[in-house]
Parts: sequence; C-alpha cells; structure tokens
Amino acid sequence: MTSENVVAAESPADAKKMPSAGLDERFLEELVARAQADGLQLTGEGGLLQQLTKRLLESALDGEMTDHLGYDKHDPAGKNGGNSRNGKRSKTVLTDVGPVEIEVPRDRGRPRSSRRSSRNVSAG
Repeated sequence: MTSENVVAAESPADAKKMPSAGLDERFLEELVARAQADGLQLTGEGGLLQQLTKRLLESALDGEMTDHLGYDKHDPAGKNGGNSRNGKRSKTVLTDVGPVEIEVPRDRGRPRSSRRSSRNVSAG
C-alpha cells in the first residue's frame, strides 16, 4: 500500500519564502559536508534526503502515537491501560525525494470510525 505526501512550493522564489521552522543553517551545512566527505549521495536511493525524510516521518508518527495513547514508549503508565503499542508495520510513502520505506507504529485499539476490515468510512 502506498500513499503520496507531496509539499511543493509554487516557484523557487516561493521556496525561499517558506519558513525554516527553526532549522540551524550551520547544522545543515555541516550535515551536508559530512555526508559528502563520507561519500554519501545527497539524492537518490539511500541518499541523505531519503534518510532524513524517513527519520522525520517516523519521528512524527511516533510522536502522534504517544499523543494518541497519552504516554511515552515504555512508560509503565500504559501497562494494562486497554490500549497500547503493538509493534510496527512497513509502508512505502511516495515523496518528492522518491519512495521512502518507513515503519509505522501500531496500537492494539480498534478504530471507532469504522468496523474492522471495512473500506467504506462514509457517513451514509
């Protein structure tokens, strides 16, 4: 199963206007320089951009799961709470830097919006 997540600026000028979200320019320059020194490609299969995209997406999904469950990973507060983490599953996400294989966290709870194995989530 694949899904497509694409965020694009309208033009290169628009890309420069996009907020840096607190990114440290020196840190990014050092990261790119170290990748080049180690012979790591910046783009393409297994390149720096794919690796960063993978880490960013997985970190966001882990944070979302923590928020959903109400406790951190391995926190004793979640023991016998009715819903808990239940491993991870692989998923390929199509991005601007190419397909990225990520690990999506799962929980034991059932979705409340639709029946199990139902594909129709419409109201009617």
